[in-house]
Formats: sequence, structure tokens, C-alpha cells
Amino acid sequence: MAASWHVPTWFHQSQAVLDKAYFTPQSEYFGVYQVEDVYEMWKNTLAYPASATVLSALVLSLQFISLAPPVKRLLAKRTKSEALSRTGEDVEAAGADGQRPSHIARLGGPVIFAFKAARLLCTLALLALSIASVAINGADDSSEDSYNPRWIAFGIIGTYAYASLLAFMTVISNPNLSGMVSRHAAFVLLVTWGVYVYRDLWPLATFTLRPADADEGLFIWLKVSLLTLAAVVVPLFCPRQYVPIDPKDPMPEPNPEQTASVFSMSIYTFLDGIIFKAYRMPHLPWDELPPLADYDYAKNLVKRSFPHLDPFKVFKKQHIFFGLMRVFHREYILLSALLLIRVAATFASPIGIYRLLDYLETDGENTVVRPWVWISWLFLGPLFGSMAIQFYVFNTTRMLVQTEAIITQLVFDHALRIRMKSDPSESPSASRVTTAIHTPDNASIADVPSGSPESSSASNGSEDETVRASNASTASAKAKKGKDSKKTEEKPAAPGDGPAAGNLIGRINNLVTTDLSNLVDGRDFLFIVLYAPAQIIISVVFLYAILGWSAFMGMAAMILLFPVPGYIASMIQGVQKEKMKKTDARVQDVTETMSVIRMIKLFGWEPKVTDQLAKKREDELKFIRKYKILELINGNVNYVIPIVTMVATFVTYTVIMGKELTASRVFSAMSVFDVMRDQLHTVFALVPSMIQAKVSLDRVTEFLHETELLDEFNEKDAASVEAVVPPRTTERDVIGIRDASFTWSNENDGSLTPGPNRRNFTLRIEDEIVFKRGKVNLIVGPTGSGKTSLLMALLGELHYIPTGPDSYVSLPRAGGVAYAAQESWVQNETIRDNILFGAPYDEERYKKVIEQCALKRDLSLFDAGDKTEVGEKGLTLSGGQKARITLARAVYSSAEILLLDDVLAALDVHTARWIVDKCFKGDLLRGRTVLLVTHNVAMASPIADFVVSLGTDGRIASQGTLSKVLAKDKKLSAELAEEREEMKKAEDEVDHVEPDDESAPKKSDGKLIVAEEIAEGHVSWPALRLYLSSMGGAHSFIFWLAVIGFLFVCEFMGIFQTYWLGFWAQQYEDHNQADVNVAYYLSVYNGILLIGITMYCTSFLVYLYGALRASRSLHKTLLQSVLSATLRWLDKTPTSRIITRCTQDIQCVDGPLANTLGWVIELTVSMLMKFLAVVSFSPIFTIPGAIVAAVGGWCGQIYMKAQLSVKREMSNARAPVLGHFGAAIAGLTSIRAYGAQDQFRKESYRRIDRYVRAGRTFYNLNRWVSVRIEALGALFAACLAAYLVYGSHARAANTGFSLNMAVGFSGMILWWIRILNEFEVNGNSLERIQQYVTIEQEPKPTSDGIPPAYWPASGSLRVEKLSARYTPDGPRVLHEISFEVKAGERVGIVGRTGSGKSSLTLALLRLIFTEGKVYYDGIATDSVNLDALRSHITIIPQVPELLSGTLRQNLDPFSQYDDAVLNDALRAAGLFSLQSETDDGRITLDSPISSGGSNLSVGQRQILALARAIVRQSKLLILDEATSAIDYETDTVIQTSLRQELGKDVTILTIAHRLQTIMDADKILVLDAGHIAEFGSPSKLLKNEKGMLRALVDESGDRDALYAMANAAAPAS
Repeated sequence: MAASWHVPTWFHQSQAVLDKAYFTPQSEYFGVYQVEDVYEMWKNTLAYPASATVLSALVLSLQFISLAPPVKRLLAKRTKSEALSRTGEDVEAAGADGQRPSHIARLGGPVIFAFKAARLLCTLALLALSIASVAINGADDSSEDSYNPRWIAFGIIGTYAYASLLAFMTVISNPNLSGMVSRHAAFVLLVTWGVYVYRDLWPLATFTLRPADADEGLFIWLKVSLLTLAAVVVPLFCPRQYVPIDPKDPMPEPNPEQTASVFSMSIYTFLDGIIFKAYRMPHLPWDELPPLADYDYAKNLVKRSFPHLDPFKVFKKQHIFFGLMRVFHREYILLSALLLIRVAATFASPIGIYRLLDYLETDGENTVVRPWVWISWLFLGPLFGSMAIQFYVFNTTRMLVQTEAIITQLVFDHALRIRMKSDPSESPSASRVTTAIHTPDNASIADVPSGSPESSSASNGSEDETVRASNASTASAKAKKGKDSKKTEEKPAAPGDGPAAGNLIGRINNLVTTDLSNLVDGRDFLFIVLYAPAQIIISVVFLYAILGWSAFMGMAAMILLFPVPGYIASMIQGVQKEKMKKTDARVQDVTETMSVIRMIKLFGWEPKVTDQLAKKREDELKFIRKYKILELINGNVNYVIPIVTMVATFVTYTVIMGKELTASRVFSAMSVFDVMRDQLHTVFALVPSMIQAKVSLDRVTEFLHETELLDEFNEKDAASVEAVVPPRTTERDVIGIRDASFTWSNENDGSLTPGPNRRNFTLRIEDEIVFKRGKVNLIVGPTGSGKTSLLMALLGELHYIPTGPDSYVSLPRAGGVAYAAQESWVQNETIRDNILFGAPYDEERYKKVIEQCALKRDLSLFDAGDKTEVGEKGLTLSGGQKARITLARAVYSSAEILLLDDVLAALDVHTARWIVDKCFKGDLLRGRTVLLVTHNVAMASPIADFVVSLGTDGRIASQGTLSKVLAKDKKLSAELAEEREEMKKAEDEVDHVEPDDESAPKKSDGKLIVAEEIAEGHVSWPALRLYLSSMGGAHSFIFWLAVIGFLFVCEFMGIFQTYWLGFWAQQYEDHNQADVNVAYYLSVYNGILLIGITMYCTSFLVYLYGALRASRSLHKTLLQSVLSATLRWLDKTPTSRIITRCTQDIQCVDGPLANTLGWVIELTVSMLMKFLAVVSFSPIFTIPGAIVAAVGGWCGQIYMKAQLSVKREMSNARAPVLGHFGAAIAGLTSIRAYGAQDQFRKESYRRIDRYVRAGRTFYNLNRWVSVRIEALGALFAACLAAYLVYGSHARAANTGFSLNMAVGFSGMILWWIRILNEFEVNGNSLERIQQYVTIEQEPKPTSDGIPPAYWPASGSLRVEKLSARYTPDGPRVLHEISFEVKAGERVGIVGRTGSGKSSLTLALLRLIFTEGKVYYDGIATDSVNLDALRSHITIIPQVPELLSGTLRQNLDPFSQYDDAVLNDALRAAGLFSLQSETDDGRITLDSPISSGGSNLSVGQRQILALARAIVRQSKLLILDEATSAIDYETDTVIQTSLRQELGKDVTILTIAHRLQTIMDADKILVLDAGHIAEFGSPSKLLKNEKGMLRALVDESGDRDALYAMANAAAPAS
């Protein structure tokens, strides 16, 4: 081959093609070469391998020089880090057993070694063959004229010799050198192979050329085969060697993706193992997923990205976008190249179709290239295009998961530096925007999966898995009203308290949920910047090439129509905004309803609440309907624009230009117009997400650069302070502050006076305050005096303003600091993990802590003891339990200094007394320094060694021993006396125990409440039937017939439209141009188009109304089902889970589910019609078509099985990342106080790694199926083309039509599988709704159960043999109790814990399973509808629940009364006697109440509940008396109101916890273990010496007072 010197030059070859000449005789060539200059040698194609060799040798020499030790040292000085990392790479990793691995193992194992050895053998064989060629031919020719060809032959020998040397080096050298040399060998061999392909293989694809080296006979084909093996097969199929990012820390098992060959990477065979494993298993667990690649580990991502993103490592302020571009610059260069390959590949089909049809039209006249080449284009074009776009998506999804990890960690790291403070720029209402953290239960609203056509067309059909958070996320998040502010007792500005700090927490949480989701959705900006423009330019060029300047007319039509979709899009946006508002309103109502669902049941409000929510739902559906109709118009416009463009082009071409329209032009132009339509869709779909991404990037940038940091991180601030006075000194061993002011924000200079605007609060220490080491120090003072601020100042959380030269603030950290926040903070871990907080487990110490913090009894209530998970924000714990766990964490830690912020506030008197006696006086705190902030001075006074009292102005009022402080502060000593009185009162409780104990069954489960059922596999038929039948309503058959029938007609018209164009073009073949009536063909075409669009719109509208009907019906069914669920079911189901069903799942039904089902139906009909069209012209293709569909379906099945379980694992892994993040942000102050930042970072890394491992696999599975199905479709189209060209002799128009249909059909297979899979995933929401529709229900209302209108006229109550149990087969909690109460009597119910007091109230309201009879005003309650019964009895629980809104809405939620009635009720309940008219914060009907009533004290809540009872005018009132949580004054007011303000015929049952409240009652009912022990008037019962009441009274400290009360009430009774 090399010695064949009759080589035509590039110039000659091109001439040969153009002139259709064959090769010139040898003698002529020599004549040419004699005249030519020496440089002409380089025009010879065989000179190229030699030049590639020279280039490679030069570059290789430079690389060798750079590896020389002196050069390395020089480079090390220039770029330290890089040089170090390079030298690190030379470190040979020892084997697992510590032995040095063998040479083959070091090169990557036997497989890689075998490939390298095979390449060496090939190059040696090629060298031998080329030398042999020269030797054989060289003897014949010694003429000087052969100078150039001879040198070229020697150049080829040199090339092979060089390649052999390189191949030899790859086998014997170390891994680094081997890799470098291997790349050079591949380059040289590939160039050589390319030259021979051009010379000897390309001519075979033409009619006019012959191989240039054909004279060599078999020799040449042997060489080409060896060269193909060495240059193509080896580089493509040889696995890559694993190179760890950090050589000192290689992966025990590398990810297959890191070692996969180029071929395996391009078609994702490295995923085969995981795909088939998942297919065989019912559910693929997380442990079975491929291991994480080391470049995906969070620690490595942080190392790679933080130097470009972290504001503390980037010295100039920059937008985060540029930082991300620096991090991912290599990826974006690769992505640009891949998109350009995709652009080129997209045009393979149109060009192939054009050439094939042209060949058929002209019967092969003047054709140069053989048809099989164009047929192969129909296969290879889409295949390479698919590989390019799939590798693009492979990279972008890797970047997506990596970006999620990086941004989450970046925000987390930065949050550890920020000051938790209120946010002045936001209005108070803004605090509503706090997003609920997604937990598996409420993985809420930001996760609406992609459901819009926009998202699916976004990347030319390769991105369905990108979950696009719809705008719902931000909006619906507002519904989750942050439970920010607790009682308005003590927290002017405690960190993380109050709406404003809550707002900051909400904003940070938003950054890693909504904003992060928006941000990664904007990663495809290259589509707009590069892909779409390139596609459109090439489309125009292509159209110009085949249709001349008429293409520009089409473009002009498109540009003129361009503003229409823009205008519609803006209308859609407006409607979308309104729709979101309505959705927000409904979601907020639903959330509120579900959080107080027990109260709704107690009050019998279910029907009214259902109606209220139904109205909100209708408002929302109205906008959904508008939105969908606009979407339909938009879809039609986008469909019509390319058709108008096409018609304009064809009309211009035929009518104005007077040219003939041929089938080749029509069908190739049609596919290009399709490409342009896709670009329109892509741009319109991506622009909104780009805008959202820009906004989110701005928000992240603002957070990183504008958020206020703690003083230690605020260098600017530290520098300015140092200039005036020395900075804080912490060397000293004292705990104290001297001459300093502290503010919550560095914008406040300390000069502002403390007023009602608490944000400007300033703590001023004017002399010195030093706390006693090793002692208990109390910090006391009125609400808002700055007690919490003093602790924060010591912890460095406040802005420090020194006021003198010797100012300091000191908190020695060496021995450790522990902190218990006032707002108890727990993580979503087990109770034990919360207490240990990363410290080692010491059993003896741990048991002591549990004992001293009074947690022993609480743990016994949980089945799993201290292994119980506390849930999101501690939802399984009561406030008191959380407070004690927070305290236990501080006590268990080894810290020398404990800062405890009002830990006694959330505890009842008995528990608080226990903590003081056992814990504060116990051995674990002995010798440790305790700074205790407290209101409860009376309780804590015995342990106080040093007391600091703060005044309302944020200054120290007094300090010293307790007696010294009391002597100075009269108000404090008065408070102390009152508190002692309250403590005495509380100690007389009969059954002191934590509230809610009697209903403890709900806490008995070990893990969090009931595990949520996960349906494995496909959507069940009952769930689907529920939806499909709801859509059809009463006439399901007619509905579905209409939807599918109209679609069939529409699709038929679409196909006929294509056929008609071909038929029109065919007329030019059969008739003269003048005889073809353009107007006729055009009118028919437009008619077909119009019918098609009309049919589609009809089908869409019928379907839309069905979808709205289903949305309405499912929402109503679900709500009714949950509202009429039994109390037992509500007890064991977390509220968050119910809220998720009513918000997230219903939203999925409204949007994604309805959309995907519509698309599945549409695609199925479309594919079926296209397939039938192909088969009608080529019946023989029925079997291949069926095979393609079957194989495609099988691939889809395998993929869906794997994808569903990986998707589930991914969701499960994402929730803990966000949960940990949310918990950490909520407890920033505590984390910093303990110095646990690194511990939290590591935990964050661990959780992120877990998520990334699942996320990467999930996205990669999509690539696996996409490449296979697109290849399958392309193969189908290519086979059909081959058959039509070589087998059927069909007309060009019919061939074009069939090909058009086949290409359309094959392109749809993937979409069909994708959308079906999406439907399966969304169908999960249907499953979840279906589960809640079939829960246990209370009896439904009947017409027989409506009581008479007058009922109840009195409050008389008769109970006969009443028994009750919590479950149908559970033990009885009440045993056949009977008693009678006359109208207007006051009855006290007492008994020790567990005697059945709460069960009795539940039984009276029929909230649990009862037997026996209860007559209320003469009518048996079991014959009355539940809502009627409950709406005529009012219960006031210990801690009443309130709705968020105004006080008016709480008293009268359904607007039935006027303000006068409501104000009278408030007055009667005693609210006005507690506040003066002039009070700033006085409560009025318009006062805002936060969710659950958390901004009111328990006493105020009870007064409001009493007012609500007065408004309802019930004849029977059940009061569960509040105990120590309520202050003395309020308690007195409530008792007075109960005695004087209620009607004389109102019966009151009081569940008493203290005997004082009921000793003057008409009767007392004493319960014991579910039986009535005694029933009668107090004076009578006290006469029974063996009676239980007497025993209880005699045990009490107030024995004489109680006897006196009973005797005073006796005459009245």
C-alpha cells in the first residue's frame, strides 16, 4: 500500500469526483511530480500520518521535559498546589495486603494489559507489512523521479515504527507514563486510519470511484483490518484505568463509570449490571446501588468548588454564576461540543431522505453516492445524535446532582457564620413564606414533578427526569405558616425566635429547596445560547439549498407570527400567578384544618369546614381551567406557526418562483420544519426557567455577600473596632463582661432606646459583671429585659460595641461550653442521639442524666425507649419533653460551663421541682459553672449562689447574693411571694402528670408513628379506576369514546395531511407544471389542517372537563374521608402526612397526573396511527414493527422497574439532607455554642453522599433506556428505507410518506415509555389518596339522625351502663358506668392518672367505641348524627387549639354572629377584666392569632375557648381544667366566669386536677380504673371515712380549707 506510488493528490481526487474521471496513467503522474515543488509532497494524502507523527513526537518531548525533576521543582514554586497533587499521583498505591501490586495490576489489570498488548502486536504487524511492501515494490523502481512517493512510503514506515515504539512503552512503563503515551499512540493511529478510510473505503460507497490502493490486492485489506483494530477497536473497547482524585485515599471499589470503556460510556453498558439486578429484585435497596465515584464525594466537591464560590476564599465580590462557570468550565466546553454534534446529526435524516427520494425520482441518473450510504445516515445520524445528547444529559445531570450538593453545603457552611437576627426589610407577614422542610411525610409542595409540556420538550426529549419544581413550590410554601413564635413571654429577640428570625430560617431553607431547584433547572442555558441558534441557522441554509429564496418567505412568516406565542405566554403567566394565589389560599386552609382536625371533630364542624374548603377549591379549579385553555391555544399556535411557514414557503416556491415541488423537497423540508418547531418549543419552554434560575442565583449571591455575619467573621468590623479600643479579650479565665453594649444587629450603634420596636434592643453592661465559677448563677428580670441577650452576648452571637479602653467579654471555651436554648432544639434523630450529641456513650453517666432530668417515666411511655425517633422538629415529643432533652444534652456533655435559657419554663411545677432537686443539686452539675436564666425565682432560689437581675432598660439592676438582690428589687420580691403561692396551689394536684398522658397510646410506637406504606411496582388498578371513573362521571363510556374518538380523527387528519403534500408533489411527476392546480391542493391541505385542529381542541376540552371533574371529586372524597375518620386513626397518623395528601398529592392530580395521562393517550393513538400508515404501504413491515415495539416495550419495562426503586431511594435520601439542614439552621446558636460545626459538616457530607449516590444512578438509568430506544427507532426507519429503495420499487412520494411516518413512529417510542413512566411515578399520588379514602370511618349522617329543632332545651344528662374502648377489640377503659346529672348542675370529675377521666369525655362525644346508653336532654346520643351531637356540646381542653387568623375568626369561624355578641362573650369570659383599655397589646376582635394560638399564654387561650363556648350557647360544657401552666390571676377570672356568666340551665362537667376548683361543685364523680368509685355532693362524700375523695382531701396540704369549701356549698346542694 505504502509503495503504491500512483497516488492521486487531494486535488486530483476532488477533480476525479467532479469530472467523473478515473485515475490518470502512471507516466502522467511522474510528469506532474517533476514540475511540482518539494512542498507538493504534502498534498499527498499519505503524507498526513507522517506529519501527525512529527507533531506527536514534538508534544511528547515537551511533556517528557516537564516531568524532569528540575522542571518539576520550578513548576512547584510557580503553582504549589498543582505540583504537589501531580507528584502525589506518582505515589504507587500499595495493594490491600500492603504488598506492592504486580506490573499488570498497576497498569489497570489483565484486561487493559491485553488490549495494550493487542495494539502492540497490530502495530508491529503493520510495520512488517509496510516494510515488505517497500521491499517488494522498491526493487522495481530506482528512478530519481520517484523521490516524493518513495519518501512518503518511508514516512508511513516511520509512522508505524513510532506507533510500535509508543505501543511498546504503554506495555512496559508506569501507569502515568503509560496513559500519556497511550493517547499519542491512539492519535497517530487514528489519523492514519482516517487517511486509509478516505483512500480505500470511501470509494466503495460511490458509483464513480475505486479504492486508491486496490493494486495491492488482499494486502491492503489486511492492513486496513489491522489498522481498524489498533486505531478504533482498542481505544473504543479498552476499559479506562481508575485514577483516584486523591492518591492517598483511593476508593475500595471504583464506580463502573470510572473504568468503563469509551464504547461502554457512549451506550451505557456499564449500567447493565444494576439495571438487570433491579429488574430481578422486587425493590432495589440503596446498598445495592453502584458505589459513589470519588469526584462525586461531598468532601472532594467542596475541595473543587469552594475556592471559586466561598466568599471567604474568593477575595473579590462576584456573582455566583461566574463561580459556578469556573467550577464547571471543562464540562461546559464539552457540552458545547456535544450540542454541536447533535445539531449536525439532526440534519442527517433530512439530508438522507432528500438524497434517497432524489435518487428514486431520477432513477439514479448522475448519482455519485450509493443509496445505502443515505440509508445508513438514517440510522447513524439519529444514533450519533442520540449518543451526543445523552452524553450531554449524562454530564448535565451529574452537574445537577453535584451542584445540589455544592450549593447545599455552601449555604450550610455560610449559615454557620451568620448572625441569627430579625430581618428589618421584611414585613411581619413575610414570615409566612418559611418553607416547610421536605420530610418524607411532607416532601411537600416544592417537589411537583415535571408535568408541563414545556419541561418535557425542554431538551429535545431527553430530560423528562429533571424534576422541575413548578411555581407551586414557593407559593404553596407560604401555606406552611411557620410555627415561629411561642408564648409572647420572654423573647424580645431570642435567636431563631419570633417571626423575623423565623423568616431568616425560612429564607435559608428556601435557598436549598425552591431556589436550588430553580437554579439547577437553568443549567441548560446552552440550548438558548448555542443549540437553538445553530439549529435555526442550519435549517435556513438547508431550506435555501433545496428551495431557494422561498425559504426566506417562510422565515418572514415565522418572524411575523413570533409575537403571538409571546403574548399568550404572558397571559398564561398572569393566570398562573392568580392560580397560585388560589392554590395558596386552599393549601393554607387545608393545612390549618388538618392541624386542628381534633378540634373540628370535637365541635362537629366537619360539614361546614367541607363546604368552606369546597368553595376555595372551586376558585382554584376555575383558574386551572383558564390556564389549561390558554395552554391549548398556545399549543395550537406553536403547532400552526411552522405549518404556516411551510405553506408560505411551498406557495412561494410553486406559484411565485414557478418551480416544481418534488417529493424529495417536500419530505426533507417537512422534517426540517419539524426541527424548527422543536426549537420554538425549546426556547419558549426554557426562557421562564432561565429567568427563575437567574432570580435564584441572585438570591444565593445576595445571601453569601449581604447577610450579616457574626463579629468574628466580619473582618471589616473587627478592624474598625481595634482602632478605637482593644478587642474583646478571651485569654482571661473569668466569665464576664465589662463596659460594653450589645445589639442584635451591627446596623444598630447601641444609641437607640429600647422601645416597643424590639429589634433595636440594646443590652448595656456599664461596669463589670463576673459570674462565679463552679457555682449556679441565676439571671432574672422581667419579660423583655434582655436575659437571653446576656447569654447570647457571652456566646458571641450579638454585635459587640466596647465602650471603654478596658472593655472585654469573656467566656473561656477550653473546658467546653454547653447551651440549652429557651426554644428547645432537637434533631430528627433518636432521643439517645439527641442527648449524646456526638459524645461517646457512657452508660452510668447516661442513666444518671435520664434520672436527674426526669426522663425515665417519659421513656417508659415509648415502646422503643430512648431509641424512639423524635421526628421533624421533635413532633413526637411534648414541649416539656423537648425542654428536658435539651437540658439532658447540656448536662451529659463534658462542658465545664452550662448556659441554660429558661429550661424550667416549659415544665409543670412537679417536674421543675424534680429538676431543681435532683439535677441542679445533683452530682453531675457539682463543680460546673451554671448560668441559669429563669422566671421561676421561687423554684430556683435555693440553689442560687449568685444572682444577676436585669431591668427593663437592658441594664443590670442589681447583682450579688439572692437576699442582696431582693432587698434592692421590691417588684422581684413581690413576684417571689406570688410564685410561692402558685407552687403551693399546684402541689395540690390530684393527678400531677404531663398533659396528654392519658391518651398516651399514640406515643407507643418505636419508630415514628405508623410507617407509611410504600407501594412497590406499578400503580394499582383500584387507584387508577378511582381516577378514571371520576373523570368520566356518570357517563364514563361516552366520555372516553369522545376523548379517544376525536383524537383518532385528529391523528388521521395529521397523517393524511402529510400524505396530501406527497400526493401534491407527485402531480409534478405525472403532469406538466402548468396543469397542476396549486389553489386546489392548497385549499384541501388547509381544510385537512382545520379539521385536525378542531378535532384536537374538542378532544382536549372534553378531557379537560373530565380532569377538572376528577380533581373536584377526589379532593372532596379525600377531605370527607379524613374529616370523618375515627379518632384512633387520627391519633396514629401524623398530621404532616394527611396535609401532604391534601396538598402535594392533590396538586399532582391537578397538574402532572392529568397532563401525563393525556399525553399517554395522545402518544398511544399517534403511534398506532403512524404504525398503521407504515404497514398500509409496506405490509411486510408488520412483523419488524411489532418486534421493535416489543423490544422497546421490554427495554421500557426493565428500565421502569429499576427507575421506580432508585427514584424511591433518591427521594428517601433527599429528605434526610434537607431534614438535617433544616434542623441545623434552626439550632445554629446551639451548634455554635457547643462548637459542633465540624461534626455537623461531616454529617452533612455523609447525607449528601448518600443522596448523590442514588441521584447519579437515577439519572443515568434514563440514559441507558434513551440510547437503546432511539437506536431501535433509527434502525426501524433505516430498515424501512432499505426495503423501500431496494425491495418495493414504490413511488418517491409514497416512500417519502412511509419514511416520514417511520421516523415519527420511532421517535415516539422513547417518549411513550418516558411519559408512561412519568405517569407511573405521578400515579403514586393516586395510590396515596386511595389509601386515605379507604380508612376507618365514623358513621355517616342520616336523615333519621337529625334531632328535633328545639333539642337540646336543657343540659340534663343520663348515663346508663356506659362502657368504652379505644379499639373495637381492645380492653375496656370504662366499665358499665351509670349516673345522672340534672340541667344546670356543676359536676366535678376527679381520679388519679389513668382512672378514665379523659375517656369519659371522649365517650360522651362518641369519639371512641362505646356500649350502653347516654341520654342528653332525653334523646339517646347514639340515635343522633355525630355532627349534630358534637355541635351541641362544647369542650374546653387543657390547652385549647386556635386557628390562625383574627380573634373574631376563632370565636365565629363561619361568620354566624355579629361583633356585639362576640364582645359580650369575651366580657363574660373575663378577658376584659385582665386588661385595661389603654394597654398597648390588649386583645381585641381584630387581634391576630398565630397558628395553634402560640402567641397567647395558655390562660388566655382558655379564656378564648370559654368565650367560644358562650357564643355557641351549648347546654353542656365539659372543661378539662388547666393546671400549673396558668397563672393565679387568670385562673381566678376563669373560675368566676364559670360560676356567674353561664346560663342557669347549662350543665358543667369539670375534669379537675386540683381539689380547690370542685369542692364547691354540686356533685363530685370519683373515678377509679374506669369504674365509678363515688358519686354525690362533696359534703356527703367527705363523711365517708373510707371514701376515695376523703383520702385525696386528707392527703392534701390544704385539708381544712377544702373541708370548709365543701361545707359552705352543702346547703346549696
